[in-house]
Amino acid sequence: MKLTRKLNRILFVLALSITWIAPAHGANKDIVELQTQVTQLQQQMTQMKQSFDERMGIMRNLLEQNTDATNKVTTAINGLQASLNKQQQDRSGQGDQLSGQIQALNDTMDELKVRLTKLSKQLEDMQTAQQSMAAQQSQAQQQAQAIAQAPAPDVLYNNALRDYNGAKNDLASQEFNDYIKFYPNTDLAGNAYFYLAEIQFKAGDYQKAIANYDLVLQNFPSGNKAAAAQLKKGFALLELGKEDEGALELKRVVQRYPRTNEAVQARERLRKVAPTPKSR
Repeated sequence: MKLTRKLNRILFVLALSITWIAPAHGANKDIVELQTQVTQLQQQMTQMKQSFDERMGIMRNLLEQNTDATNKVTTAINGLQASLNKQQQDRSGQGDQLSGQIQALNDTMDELKVRLTKLSKQLEDMQTAQQSMAAQQSQAQQQAQAIAQAPAPDVLYNNALRDYNGAKNDLASQEFNDYIKFYPNTDLAGNAYFYLAEIQFKAGDYQKAIANYDLVLQNFPSGNKAAAAQLKKGFALLELGKEDEGALELKRVVQRYPRTNEAVQARERLRKVAPTPKSR
């Protein structure tokens, strides 16, 4: 768990370091810093792997030592058993003594077997942890490499917006999703979620559109698409036949953004919504 948390913190720093929209010379500086962080990550992972290898070597030595001890005990038991069988008829007293020794050796062997089982389990756990660490290291390197090779944020966003305006919805969706993947914490990420929702709204996929409108409202409440997202969420709910919920969203638009064009559209749509009958 500690390794995973540490790795997640490193990945978060890597992702955060390139999310700031900057001029060309600023982007180059971010790439250099990212490469430095990737190098540090690789060094840390290599050190942890060496530590695991050393611990696994110690565990293997313990297993070998306990295995040798078990074999010696087994050999001694077999010898005592043979001696007991040979002398049992004439030396009953000595036989009792040998029986006690055999029992003690059997107990010792049982204890050794328990220790071997525990050591084997620990070794298996260490091997599993090492494999997991290697997989996480590979994933982290792939993510860092993908981020380092991503287009500049303004280029990626402008390409997506151009394709959206050109009605190339499939290509625009991919580009907006890429922008969110590489630059999730920028202000334009809220716009990307909004345009994805707009594409889904136009396609009649109102449920997915509502989910993306909600992401705009939850994560970018002060962004320039918040009012439009709330308005279109209300429209989508009305399209799904949820008139009460849709009307509530439109009323929130009027309350929160009273002097906007979205508030005008919300009032016009509210006048067309059939009022809910009051219970007597």
